[in-house]
Amino acid sequence: MTKTYSHRRDGYYHAEYARFADDLVALIDGHWIWEDLPQMIIKRLEEEFARLGVTMNREKTKMVDLTKKEVFTFLGFNVYRGRTQLGKTAPRFSPAAKGRTKLFRRIKEEFDRRRSQPVREVIRNINPIIRGWVNYFRIGHSSDCFTFVKNWIERKVRRHLMRARKRKGFGWKRWSKEWLYAELGLYNDYQVRYFHPKAAPVR
Repeated sequence: MTKTYSHRRDGYYHAEYARFADDLVALIDGHWIWEDLPQMIIKRLEEEFARLGVTMNREKTKMVDLTKKEVFTFLGFNVYRGRTQLGKTAPRFSPAAKGRTKLFRRIKEEFDRRRSQPVREVIRNINPIIRGWVNYFRIGHSSDCFTFVKNWIERKVRRHLMRARKRKGFGWKRWSKEWLYAELGLYNDYQVRYFHPKAAPVR
């Protein structure tokens, strides 16, 4: 379970923490007047870890500046600074390439393993894999990644159908996109759901 904490100063939140198991990220206000916060937070964390008998792994600890177009990965998400739909600059998070590659590898293994089986049987086995991956990443700003994944899987299904007929290509004219989902039952819920958890203050 991911836990978030916030640190309030002058009535506003200038630092927030997100933790999952032994992974922790501190998000800090980028305004120059809060430039002392990073070292203060590191000192505070070291003090808290010392009380618990835990040592901070300095080799794995790094500081990332999103205002300089730097990116960090947390729980499979890339966190970066980008534009909102209203044109404002804000933190964004989307699936990291590593997680997408892992999904493609699993899907490809299923197609290779069931090369001689009917496409409906293949779809029956890949649907739970796709659903689990999408459900994990459907929060945040995953629309572009989801479109890429969806198109990639559609092409795999089409190639399977054409190989079964000993033909090349993808059968664009033979089968419509709608037919793949309505008739074959290919997973099709790629809707992003935005979620903004309430942060609990540090005690």
